Amino acid sequence: MKKITIAIDGHSSCGKSTMAKDLAQRVGYIYVDTGAMYRSVTLYALRHNMFSADGSINTEMLKEQLPQIVITFQLNAETGRPDTYLNGVCVEQLIRSLEVSSHVSPIAALPFVREAMVAQQQQMGQGGGVVMDGRDIGTVVFPDAELKVFVTASAEVRAQRRYDELQQKGMPADYADILKNVQERDYIDSHREVGPLRQAPDALLLDNSHMTIAEQNEWLMQRFLERTKE
Repeated sequence: MKKITIAIDGHSSCGKSTMAKDLAQRVGYIYVDTGAMYRSVTLYALRHNMFSADGSINTEMLKEQLPQIVITFQLNAETGRPDTYLNGVCVEQLIRSLEVSSHVSPIAALPFVREAMVAQQQQMGQGGGVVMDGRDIGTVVFPDAELKVFVTASAEVRAQRRYDELQQKGMPADYADILKNVQERDYIDSHREVGPLRQAPDALLLDNSHMTIAEQNEWLMQRFLERTKE
């Protein structure tokens, strides 16, 4: 069975990372969470006071320090999934906070940040056998990927999922704030100049608003089997 490149794009909190992780684990592929990479850069910027009170970013400072931001993934023996590390420290939980979620889209829209992250992502995915999810994987990072999927769900469903996730982790959560964040991120992600969120012409559309995790995983597995048999 030939090894292919799988690109999964979609809106925030639509479950694409869960799908991608489960498929990679099931078929023995490498999983790369590109969203976690942008979230890690955002966490670094927050920690180093690169955001002004009005939300603007000290881009010169970030550009200067970007080479010092090292993002890696290490397999978690307990979960069987990779955790995100920022400069050698696990930040898997920290990067999922609402504070990071509220600041990540402007960071991800910066051309020099996207250029650096895309270069890393393309290096990670050389040779196939990789599942990668994000906003521009099928359009920019791997436009020739053998399997492209664009995942979506209603903003209300996605906000509820994010709320439930934070609640389960014991993290502070307010549904109204989360819904507002989801809607704002949709707009920013879809309207940025570099690598905007959009469905590639040859991507399969999956609206999982009313699907269980098991159902969406089975749908993706069937698409994977179809492409690897070709």
